[in-house]
Amino acid sequence: MARPALNKSVLARETRKLAEYRRFLPSLELKRQQIVMERAKAKQEVARLQAETRERHARAAADLPMLSNDEVALDDLLAVETVEIATQNLSGTRLPVLGEVRFAEAAYSRLGKPHWVDAALSALRDLARLDIARKVAEARLARLLEAEAVITRRVNLFEKVLIPQSEETIRLVRMALADAEREAVIRAKLSKRKTAARAAEIRVEAL
Repeated sequence: MARPALNKSVLARETRKLAEYRRFLPSLELKRQQIVMERAKAKQEVARLQAETRERHARAAADLPMLSNDEVALDDLLAVETVEIATQNLSGTRLPVLGEVRFAEAAYSRLGKPHWVDAALSALRDLARLDIARKVAEARLARLLEAEAVITRRVNLFEKVLIPQSEETIRLVRMALADAEREAVIRAKLSKRKTAARAAEIRVEAL
């Protein structure tokens, strides 16, 4: 990295940059805190949905063991028709939000199917809706983790690189200017003494 010139224009420029960095950093830190809080909530939601999914599967297996009966086809009776996904903008990060989940159900004869088919379809609807919610929650968490990493890098850039660099440049320029000012004063005094000495010599010669 090239060493900056140590003059007043550099001092003015670095002072402006430092003020901008310090003004921008709090808003960036606030944004990071919002992302961190939302990431913690999203992580809890994913864990909750994962646990509920396991519990629902276990309950369905216990209550409806006949679901494992391949002789009764259920795939053609129920299908996910539409899944509405909205978008939430959190500090510039676009997050998925699950809306309504609709199912397409084929009509079937109650007499042509076992009595437990209605309960099985209800359980399958719940499991499918829960699985979709879990996937959306996981996608939301993944985006928040990515956003947190990006904004943390930016905060670190300001805190550990840009601000310290500007502060150090300002310190060096001020030291250089102070040294130059002292040198100018010394030179002025020496010049004044030389001028006075020369004047004295001229007066002596004139005597």
